[in-house]
Amino acid sequence: MGIFALVTGRPGPSGFGSASTAEQVTEGVDASNLTAIVTGGASGIGFETARVLALRRAHVIIAARNIEAANEAKQAIIKENISARVDVLKLDLCSLKSVRAFVDSFNALDLPLNLLINNAGVMFCPHQLSEDGVEVQFATNHLGHFLLTNLLLEKMKNTARTTGVEGRIVILSSLAHTTPYQEGIQFDKINDRIGYSELKAYGQSKLANLLHSNELSRRLQEDGVNITVNSVHPGLIMTPLMRHSPFLMKTFKLFTFWMWKNVPQGAATTSYVALQPKMKGVTGKYFVDCNEMKPSSHARDEKLAKKLWDFSNKLIDGASKS
Repeated sequence: MGIFALVTGRPGPSGFGSASTAEQVTEGVDASNLTAIVTGGASGIGFETARVLALRRAHVIIAARNIEAANEAKQAIIKENISARVDVLKLDLCSLKSVRAFVDSFNALDLPLNLLINNAGVMFCPHQLSEDGVEVQFATNHLGHFLLTNLLLEKMKNTARTTGVEGRIVILSSLAHTTPYQEGIQFDKINDRIGYSELKAYGQSKLANLLHSNELSRRLQEDGVNITVNSVHPGLIMTPLMRHSPFLMKTFKLFTFWMWKNVPQGAATTSYVALQPKMKGVTGKYFVDCNEMKPSSHARDEKLAKKLWDFSNKLIDGASKS
């Protein structure tokens, strides 16, 4: 998948490309036996993903920080599709306490769980720490999702085992995973203000998403679990994610105008990996424009992935004790 394919929208080996929409890549799919959680499903590509999953008859749980916006999203989906099954639960990924409370609320619904779409994120934030004392981009984009996934894993395993239906976890990364700090993940300086770069910190968090996806996939395969884990780059889309850096993003867009997608196109790769029958059994891969792509050397570093896994667990343990 080269630059030419990106600009022209020419389909890749999957039959889809950068111009494909979420509806197109899931056409004919019946997801009526699936329950899905979409983090950040109240706006942007998260909303479009939730809408299309509901359109394909999945039961969708929108997990969002802003409950009012999430309820509006739910109403918009139901207005278009009267038979849609949509629930809303509060989730602030920047707070480990909120992640735990969300999982308790979800478990109380006594639903199965087939699909987990780790979509929510923040981008290019000025330096600040979360309530758990972790740099905000790393805390929101990686650590919150890391804990969420771990806490929901037993539910997903049980669902896959009892139904015989493959579970799927889709983790949104980004092409920005190729531009982290030099060493990839700054384990010893994760929260440092000195030397902080909002761009590199974002790249670091997106690299963490990819490493998390690969390591989780490896562990589940080792245990013979019927759950796949893949990461995706949705493409460049002007969404509320850009709110922290309007000038930076406008300048960036000026020079990269040919790479940008609309929201239905932006949700295509996530929807493809989550629902396409031809993705059955595919795990530990990285997808761009609905086609597999080779990520950076940092992202393919198994030692780095294992180190991040242990580091993330330590951060969570530390936060729970403080």
